[in-house]
Amino acid sequence: MSLDLSVESLRPKSSRPAGEESGFARFAIVFTNWSERWYPDSFVFAALTVIGVAAALALGSKPLDIANAFGGGFWSIITFTMQMVMVVVTGFVVATSPPAARFIDWIARAPRTARGAVAFVAFVSMSASFLNWAFSMVLGGLLVQALARRGDLRMDYRAGAAAAYLGLGATWALGINSSAAQLQANPASLPKSISDITGVIPFTETIFLWQSMVMALIILIVSVLIAYFSAPSAATAKTAEDFGIDLTPRPSVTFGPSRPGEWLERTPFISLALAALGFGFIYNEFATKDPLLAISNLNTYNLLFLLIGLVLHWRLGSFLGAVSKAVPSTSGVLIQFPLYGAIALMLTGVKGADGFSISHHIANLFVSLSTQESFPVLMGVYSAVLGFLVPSGGGKWIIEAPYVMQAAKDLGTHMGWAVQVYNAAEAIPNLINPFWMLPLLGVLGLKARDIVGFTFIQFLLHIPLVLFLLWFFGRTLLPG
Repeated sequence: MSLDLSVESLRPKSSRPAGEESGFARFAIVFTNWSERWYPDSFVFAALTVIGVAAALALGSKPLDIANAFGGGFWSIITFTMQMVMVVVTGFVVATSPPAARFIDWIARAPRTARGAVAFVAFVSMSASFLNWAFSMVLGGLLVQALARRGDLRMDYRAGAAAAYLGLGATWALGINSSAAQLQANPASLPKSISDITGVIPFTETIFLWQSMVMALIILIVSVLIAYFSAPSAATAKTAEDFGIDLTPRPSVTFGPSRPGEWLERTPFISLALAALGFGFIYNEFATKDPLLAISNLNTYNLLFLLIGLVLHWRLGSFLGAVSKAVPSTSGVLIQFPLYGAIALMLTGVKGADGFSISHHIANLFVSLSTQESFPVLMGVYSAVLGFLVPSGGGKWIIEAPYVMQAAKDLGTHMGWAVQVYNAAEAIPNLINPFWMLPLLGVLGLKARDIVGFTFIQFLLHIPLVLFLLWFFGRTLLPG
């Protein structure tokens, strides 16, 4: 029995004769339509995790202690929250700069076929995501538009959009801007509930493990191949024109006559002066510290991207315009991450009648169900399921780390690999969760239902691949 993966198989039943679609394609469409209609805002799922209150009460915790933990933890990770906001802003600013736009138009000339164009977008997006996931999405989206303007390709616009999303759905958490790895490497941002268990874990023990880098490379190659073979040919592609999307390039910022007070916004002098100060600091950081330690500092990382964006935009007016456009994409981070801090303290700081917290009992459950070899698989499945319910961009590590890492410590598994297990598994549900798609869909003028059929194929094949890699490479890090 063969599977029909053509674009026709992904169209709704109303546009095709009944019974013509494959079962696999029908299931993908049913899931996409259901998700678009019924899936609530991600904040609702984050808020529902306060059902931990019921668990705390069941353990005999006092209601006032639970409320105090909620209020006390709400602002406990405000530094980390703002760091994640800056990841989004700086990535957007760099990707939308005039030099980046010219670079995108240049590389868009490379693909020669419609399917090759989709695969090319996947490669570019996933490669960029190792540096910054927001940058990869915006860069991928603008590349899709540039390719769609090439009338000689007839690239499927939906497949291209899905490929642009793969940076966030496949590889970002294994790169430098991994929230969990960054948090673990920064003592200033690491909550006491985690640091007491793990201490500081440097990048050399997480994203720069050779096992992690090989796993990331395998996932990238496989994802590009899936994007290529699942993309419709030019003959059956549905283009941006078919969607009625205007791809006329937006004019760059122009500076005509203005009032004298606006002169400072239109001259590069202030931008260059600020950049010179910032790059002086960056130089000193890398000159006086181990480069891996310097780049693992999330504040330094964000400042570097911000300075690059400032220089690429050249004038303050252009730079500030890009920042303004980026801010709406940060709303989910701003409202959800403080809630994660509150929930984390309820799970770790509130004691039950037996003198132990909820996180202690969950850690014991992990230990009782796992062995050193099976822990990566069990934790990977758990993290992927929770990642679908609570799409956090790594923020839910604040909640999970205390009991997950305690279990890893009790089992004697490699602590850095436990972080990477979380990272690899947390990216998987992004492939079918519409929350993180929103910025990309806004750039491309599509809806989640238009691309989830393609990302769903990636999702189905990533699950067994990632879980196998986590188990296989985890075995190489076992003691003895």
